[in-house]
Amino acid sequence: MDVVVVGAGIAGLSCARTLAAGGARVRVVERGRVPGGRLASRRYDGRYADIGAAYLVADDPDFAAAVASWQARGLARPWTDTLRVHPGDTAATGPMRWAAPGGLRSLAADLTTGLDVSYSTPLDAIPGDADAVVLAMPGPQALRLDPPPGILAAASSQVWQPVIAAVLSYPSREWPDFRGAFVNDHPVLATVCDDGSRRGDGAPVLVAHSTAALAAEHLADPAAAGPIIASAVASLLELESEPRIDVHRWTYAQPEPGDAAYATDGRVWLCGDAFGRPRVQSAWLSGRATARAILSD
Repeated sequence: MDVVVVGAGIAGLSCARTLAAGGARVRVVERGRVPGGRLASRRYDGRYADIGAAYLVADDPDFAAAVASWQARGLARPWTDTLRVHPGDTAATGPMRWAAPGGLRSLAADLTTGLDVSYSTPLDAIPGDADAVVLAMPGPQALRLDPPPGILAAASSQVWQPVIAAVLSYPSREWPDFRGAFVNDHPVLATVCDDGSRRGDGAPVLVAHSTAALAAEHLADPAAAGPIIASAVASLLELESEPRIDVHRWTYAQPEPGDAAYATDGRVWLCGDAFGRPRVQSAWLSGRATARAILSD
């Protein structure tokens, strides 16, 4: 069986690895230059900062086993089970959040080992030279490939919100000790994470994610949102120093939760974190479920 997986994010790579383990011939096609999708890290002044997913949560036993494998090889580390909540400056304790010393994209890179992955390969149509094609991407992006009716309906029903991520690099660490914070009912901020804590190197770097409303206002010019986000972070954490500001726009950042594990019309499949809660784990599980269904067919 020949399968083409379009998208080298964690859903696509989980799918491709499961397919390969089941004996399928798999090709992964990725329009970007690197794997990871929203499991994204970008280098600034020789250091990677996580600009997509903030962390991993692993409460599914199989995904927890995958995370344990990354931990055993030094690729993942337990970060924190407690984040601050603003306003009120209270603490929210929950499951362990996992981070990666080399940036979260390093986990996606690990999943590519042994796979046939073609980078910088944008497509304008669904490949016709395979027994099955998996679209591991947000539904709105799948629509650009003119999918068949079953996939068209599933992709069209997905609702996504944008986010602008701002990497704020300071001269020194002047904020109070914290790992990260959820910011509720704020016009600008949704989350702020201490990237030096998250990565474990103590770098004076914060990564803030905007609200969907602010991102929607600045999708055409995301750089203009940077100073607005930096000012809001300074007010929240009572900071005085001016940071260097780098921004990244995520047009399709966070989906509304879905119930199914994937969508298919028989030959074409759609998977990703829109199938479940919007988490890295959901993307991994959706990709694996898709692969298992293809293999069983």
